[in-house]
Amino acid sequence: MKANPKMKADPKGEAAAASGSKKKLMIMAIAGVLVLGGGAGAGWFFLHGADAEAAHAEDEPKKKKKDKEAVKAEYVPIESFTVNLQPENGDQYLQVQFTLQVDGPEQVALIKDNMAKVRSRVLLLLSGKKASEINTVAGKQQLAAEIKAVVQEPFDEGGGDQDVSDVLFTSFIIQ
Repeated sequence: MKANPKMKADPKGEAAAASGSKKKLMIMAIAGVLVLGGGAGAGWFFLHGADAEAAHAEDEPKKKKKDKEAVKAEYVPIESFTVNLQPENGDQYLQVQFTLQVDGPEQVALIKDNMAKVRSRVLLLLSGKKASEINTVAGKQQLAAEIKAVVQEPFDEGGGDQDVSDVLFTSFIIQ
């Protein structure tokens, strides 16, 4: 359609139409950006969210397997002790040998590196016992619990406890 040159143009009408179309264009552009941004965000969430859940699900069995491996029992044999017991019926002595059950190779290394402290603590404990206290099954179980407790005490000031699961007697003689 051609403009009629005889007709006068309305400058206000053209300006109003131009500003109205600019507002509509701006609103449509903003809406388009929001729609595209929302779509991109949703796509990222669904793709990466699923990957993260799958990765997390894959890590669960590995973590459980690693935890089970970390709990694998290790054994540290302790050389035999011969100590004089507290007197009751004359002189008596105890000859005992045991093995410590610990959780993991790190604990084995820690116990072995501090064997002098382990032996000293156990020697002090054993030399304070009477034969009547340790010659029954209950007495031996109590002694095992006490040995476990003294070995678990931290080797260094502010250090953590050792992870000793059990004390297993391999030889036990009172004479």
